[in-house]
Amino acid sequence: MEETERNFDNDPLKFASLMAHQLQSPLNAVITALQTVLGEYTGPLLPQQRNALERGLARCEQAITSVRRMLAIMKAEAEKETLATPASLANALRQVHSQYLSEATRHQITFTVESENFARQVRMSEATLVEVLSALVSNALKYTPDHGKVVISVGSGEESGYVRVRVADSGVGIPEKDFQRVFEPFYRTPAARESAQPGVGLGLTFVKSMVTACGGNVRAQKSTLGGAEFVLDLPLAKETAETETPARPAFKVVVVGGVTAGPKAAAKIIRMMPDADVTIVDRGSVLSYAGCGLPYYIAGLVRDQRQLISSPAGVVRDLVFFRSVKNVHVVNRTEVVEIDRAAKRVRMRDCISGRESWLPYDKLLLATGASANVPDNLRVGLENVFTLHGVRDAEGIRAALAENRARDVVIIGGGLLGIEITQAFVSKGARVTILEKRDHILPILDGDMAVLVECYLESRGVKILTQTNATGLRGRDGRVCEVLTDKGGYPADMVILALGVHPNVQLAREAGLEIGETGAIAVDERLQTSDPDIYAAGDCAETRHILTGRPFYFPLGSTASKQGHVAAVNICGGNDTFPGVLGSCICNVFEYNVGRTGLGENEAVAQGYEVVTVYAPGPDKEHFMPNAELLLLKLIVDRNSRQLLGVQATGKGAADKRVDVASLAIRARMTVDDLATLDLCYAPQYSPAMDNLITAANVARNKLDGHMTGIRPAEVYRMLKERADFVFLDVRTPEEYEHMRLPHSTLIPLGALRGRVAELPADKLIVTFCDISLRAYEAALVLRNAGFRDVRVMDGGIAMWPFEKLE
Repeated sequence: MEETERNFDNDPLKFASLMAHQLQSPLNAVITALQTVLGEYTGPLLPQQRNALERGLARCEQAITSVRRMLAIMKAEAEKETLATPASLANALRQVHSQYLSEATRHQITFTVESENFARQVRMSEATLVEVLSALVSNALKYTPDHGKVVISVGSGEESGYVRVRVADSGVGIPEKDFQRVFEPFYRTPAARESAQPGVGLGLTFVKSMVTACGGNVRAQKSTLGGAEFVLDLPLAKETAETETPARPAFKVVVVGGVTAGPKAAAKIIRMMPDADVTIVDRGSVLSYAGCGLPYYIAGLVRDQRQLISSPAGVVRDLVFFRSVKNVHVVNRTEVVEIDRAAKRVRMRDCISGRESWLPYDKLLLATGASANVPDNLRVGLENVFTLHGVRDAEGIRAALAENRARDVVIIGGGLLGIEITQAFVSKGARVTILEKRDHILPILDGDMAVLVECYLESRGVKILTQTNATGLRGRDGRVCEVLTDKGGYPADMVILALGVHPNVQLAREAGLEIGETGAIAVDERLQTSDPDIYAAGDCAETRHILTGRPFYFPLGSTASKQGHVAAVNICGGNDTFPGVLGSCICNVFEYNVGRTGLGENEAVAQGYEVVTVYAPGPDKEHFMPNAELLLLKLIVDRNSRQLLGVQATGKGAADKRVDVASLAIRARMTVDDLATLDLCYAPQYSPAMDNLITAANVARNKLDGHMTGIRPAEVYRMLKERADFVFLDVRTPEEYEHMRLPHSTLIPLGALRGRVAELPADKLIVTFCDISLRAYEAALVLRNAGFRDVRVMDGGIAMWPFEKLE
């Protein structure tokens, strides 16, 4: 112990090194916590809170930088190691310029790099060289007043085999007597100590240690700009000591938008072109978050919001992550307000300070996303009115639910978003009303399928009002209290505006880029806009429907991710294509699953197809499995080509894999005959021996081949209401009939039908049905064989009958 103390007394750097090791872990923990709070992952912040936390984060980051430099100094002092891996001076200068340009711009400091095109390799690792230059530039910016100047210049060294790098500024300068002392550990000049700028005096010690370790020299002197100048003589690597070859300028890519498509593209570009200079500019504070997961966060299924912005490995995708892991520079809380296509640059505006600056690009990717639709009559500025289009809304909703401030919730809009969030409110004990101006909710489904979901939601206590238009909101004490509609008012202490989204295209439109007929940015299959140097991906970009070839707008996170990948490949000179989408999607409503792919029935008819529809309910596993659940399928088929055009699914059964298989079949232009013979996996716990999709395909084949004539439940219901003269024949068992039956039905069990056909009138229409219409199909065959001419099977049976039932 005494020996250790003497060592510390004789060498304070060793003691500082020990302290640095001890401080590194807790400092990193504090920085992570502060970044989490500043990212508003724990809730919205007041401006005063943000300001205080940002100051604290800045000090912690300075401290961790000092710790790392202290450790690097000790390593260099202990090993005196010449780092063998050569560094590209041009690459290092580009990284440092990109890293500090936004900071310089904020303080209106001109920051330039001269002679950057020298492709010299110096005898130092690139990471170390970047840290050395960063330390000098950071120092220069710190002590240079606003409207000043910082310049990095490169030239030949005094001795052969060296390159000279100068970092000069117009700041406070260094007294001549301190030119040598500034490199001593913990020394700060009087001017530095008297300034308001924090520091511990290790930055220049770090620079000297690193430069000396690789065999170079560094000195301080007065700058011709009026401030300080640091001169580095760095040894050239052997392979480049003799000649100088012009380097290829950095390939600059600017990505506007940092949620899904933008970060996906940026990461892919760096993987393909590690030397590219990629910058993401985003006006938000939270990057690369899974917006589709917000309803699950509100419901409590996702407990920590950081999970929505984390990689699968659990690493938070923040600014530090993109810089250190992806080598992507991120400028957040900054909006791009102009694209100068002629000069190939974008004008940025800091959302907090309002300061503006220009950023050049070689290629530009627009990933500006979409914004929530909010009609003018619902823009009232009342509390507890949310769109669920971002992290702030999710936190506000969750806080209101936690504080029991959402007893009556009105959701305006019955699309995917509105339906998905319903469960979160019901699970918290809220009374939920959904207002939809169309004649059914869930426009991704046909009306006959959507009504089944409506019935299920109503059984869970959700009130659904279709063909109801919200006309305004009424408040009390600044908070919403009522939703006004064309059919009266409804009490509400929370309102969710789930009216869809529109693509953010203003920036593209003002730049003269072509806007497509859907209102999104027009792109080709390579995601190139009307300007060959500008690409667009994600919710701001138009795509095409694979079946129709027509322009299509269907914003989804999965589509944005794929488009970001394709755009990145083409930006890097590749030749990838995005063929379009089929509108495949799925959501969960309590225990119900809702999915679709391809064309809906009305869409197919509008495209000129002669449509045959099939309803096919059935258990999603073998019926004897205890966890088997009912799955309700609808197929849309072209009568002439027998091609599968669309599939819709709902029910508690596993809809996702059936919709996925159907999507692949539609993409492959399969017929129902192809679909019926697919070799799908089978085991009782996964599916019936004849999978639901295969059974549905066989029903379609029976209809197409004339073996079965179907009739929709809605048509049967209309006939019953109009008292049409027909026989509504139930072929289930007496026990099933006693338990539940349909109005005006006649019971003749299938097993007794052959012996009782004489009881049925041969001159009337007979509509057979059972629970899922399998026995009804067999009954129709029996009757047709007995000479009955007009026999139809009610599609889907009782399982897909959404009307009154008798118990």
